[in-house]
Formats: sequence, C-alpha cells, structure tokens
Amino acid sequence: MLWKETEYNGWGRVLKATGRMARPEKPSALTGIFTENPCPAIGSLRSYGDAALNSDGDAIQMTRLDRFIGFAPETGILEAEAGVSITDILSTFSPQGWMPAVMPGTGFATLGGCIANDVHGKNHHGAGTFGDHIESIELLMADGKVKRLSANRNKDLFRATIGGLGQTGVILSARIRLKPCSSRMIQVDERRADSLAEFMGMLETSTATYCVGWIDATAKGSALGRGILEEAELTSSNMTPKLRKARKIPMDAPSFALSPPTVRVFNKAYFNRIPEQGRGVLRSLEDFFFPLDKIHDWNRLYGKRGFHQFQCVLPDETAEETLTEMLRRISNSGLASPLAVLKRTGSGNAGHLTFPIKGFTLALDFANANGAEELVRGLNRLTANAGGRIYFAKDSLATPEDVAGMFPEMADWQQIAGTADPNRSFETDLTRRLKIRGKK
Repeated sequence: MLWKETEYNGWGRVLKATGRMARPEKPSALTGIFTENPCPAIGSLRSYGDAALNSDGDAIQMTRLDRFIGFAPETGILEAEAGVSITDILSTFSPQGWMPAVMPGTGFATLGGCIANDVHGKNHHGAGTFGDHIESIELLMADGKVKRLSANRNKDLFRATIGGLGQTGVILSARIRLKPCSSRMIQVDERRADSLAEFMGMLETSTATYCVGWIDATAKGSALGRGILEEAELTSSNMTPKLRKARKIPMDAPSFALSPPTVRVFNKAYFNRIPEQGRGVLRSLEDFFFPLDKIHDWNRLYGKRGFHQFQCVLPDETAEETLTEMLRRISNSGLASPLAVLKRTGSGNAGHLTFPIKGFTLALDFANANGAEELVRGLNRLTANAGGRIYFAKDSLATPEDVAGMFPEMADWQQIAGTADPNRSFETDLTRRLKIRGKK
C-alpha cells in the first residue's frame, strides 16, 4: 500500500491537517495496513471541522472502497462498502423504487461517514437518524480482526459505532434498510413565516414526511426569525428528472461576496420570492435533498480563510428563548451567511453519541472573519446552558467544557471505545480537542 504525504482539510477549510494518507481499492489492502498500522478512516471530507483530520498522523481514505455487495429487492436491504456515496445509492436504486430512509444535506457523504456521524435528515421527526435503519455493520478492529455488529450481535459495540466518530474501528461495509420510493420527483410546498414564534409553530404542527426551514439570520425586530418552511411528500409522478449540470467555483471568492450588505439584500429577495399565500413546486429528489451539490466546491464562496459552521439542537423547554437570544446575537453581528436552517427534531438514540434530541435544530455558516470565533463560542455556551447539544460533524470551536454533560451516555461509550481501541489508534483532531475519549 502506497502512502502519500498530503495536506487536507474539513469542508469549512479553516482547520487543516498534514500527514500520510492511503487510498486502498480492495478490502484486502486495507486489512493489510492494520497488521502494522491501525489508523483513522475518513470518507469524502464533508465534515466541516476536524472530525476527519489526524494532524501529523496517518489516515485511510475509504472512497475507493465503493462497491455494492448485494441488494434484496423484496425487502429493500442493501449491502455496500463504506465508501459508497449517498448519491450513488439514490441514483442507482430510486429508478428501482427504493431510496435511503434518511439522507443528509449532501449526497457526497459516504455510507461509512453517515454511520460514524449518525446523520439526520429532513424527516428526523418521523424517521429518526441514519442509524435507525442499519441492519448490520462489518467493523475492522484495531487488532486486525473483523466483527459483524447488529442490534442482536455485539450490540453494545454496534451502538457505540453508530455516531461513534470512527473511534471503535474502521467500518468496512454495512447492510441498511432502504425505503420504498414511489417516484424520482417530490412535491414541495413553501410557506412564509413572519417571525420566530410563527415559524416554530408551523414546524411543530407540520404533519409532512419531510419538513425543513430556511431562516433569515439577518432579520431584526419583529421580523427576527422569519423564514420559509418547506414541506414535502413523495409523488407518483413518472417524470424523469432532468440531469443537473454541476457547476464549479473556479477560485476563492473575494471577501465582499458575502459581506453583510450583500447577505441582507439576498435574504430579503429570497424571502420575498415566496408569495404570501405560498406556492407548490415539483422537484427532483436530488434538488430537494442536496440543493448545494449542484455547485461543486461551494465552500470556496467564503474565500480563502474558509468558514465555521455552527449547529445545535435545543430541547422544547428552552428552545424559543434560546433561539431568540442566538438570532439576536447573530443578526447584530452581521456575520451570518444566507445558508441558515431551522428544523424540528424528534426523539431517538440510535447511538450513544447521536446528536438529535426532541426539539429544534439551528444550523448556520459564518465566514472566518473578525468576530466569528467569539460569536460561535458564545453560541456553544448558550447551547450548553440550555441543555442542548452541538453536532460534532459541524463543529470546529467547541471546548471540552462546552460538551461536558451534553451526552448522558458518554461514559458508557468511552468504556466501549476504550476496549475496542485501547491504544487510541483511531483518535482524530476532534476527539483530542474535545477530550471525548476521556482520560488516558
């Protein structure tokens, strides 16, 4: 196996790492590495911060291990290697009447990455997280042995691996339950919300299968928290979606591209594009679930300094008060980008470190400009004080003190991860920064 010294970064492009990287094409090559050098596995590097970085260490990129192993059309159970992307699954099986039960905001995420971060989607309130739809996992352990994990076999290790940030071993493959897909098109109904209270009420009472909100993080006063609610249902349309021609950002954008005046003008126009009575549109599955994937390298819009993403989930009891304070700080800072999302989340705990709890989740991007780090750190503290959680896949600035107490099952997970990886071969920059693995 050839190793190559390389510099790589999280999707936010703020945090970087330099080290050796291997890209095995066959499982046998991967297991060969582990005879001498167990190290973290990474996917397509779509985590925003340092969850997939291993500074001054080795890492294994899994994207070439991307084969479908088997599919049972009578049950919808798919077995695939960890490097398969969600887009690959959707484009291959939606014409056959099946789709992933839960999809993240980008189709470039790999199967292994979705498991390791226990991703959630626009249907979390009804379908739970990605981990709720896993039949079994093939896990390569630090000692080179392969274990099959499921809810009935090695069940503690199974739960610790779902959302476990790759700390229990390398996910080789998995069997997942797809859901029936009646069409490759989806009906989306869009409505405006004029305030945060109205927006939260609309999210709370929605009965749609898929529900997500764009929020204007620049709005102030009585318009604070205004936004657009999207509710969607699969259709029976037999239309074939048009293939999207992906565009690329050829260079890092200048700093004024996402300046406060520009974002305010854009957000106002984006909000007003929806008529007061609302509207309905028919979209392809790809356009609805992965709206930014048609712009490759869209992270370059934030310039060469990159950006920070913040995502929290807040319990119902503290959500409105905390979101109001967060949005007040954000709008006063002038640092928000147009990419801001508010969603309703349901209960669930597929893994010990699964992110969502019953409540509301807010996600925003901030260009890496003066004041951004202080703002995000303040939002992290507000989250902790409100009994909420931050999403490790998006984080770049939290501290061990911020995350202490956020995950009640953390101690159980640490014990299982410690047994699976006693030498901490799978630690990454994020787990070291947040001291997630506990004391040595």
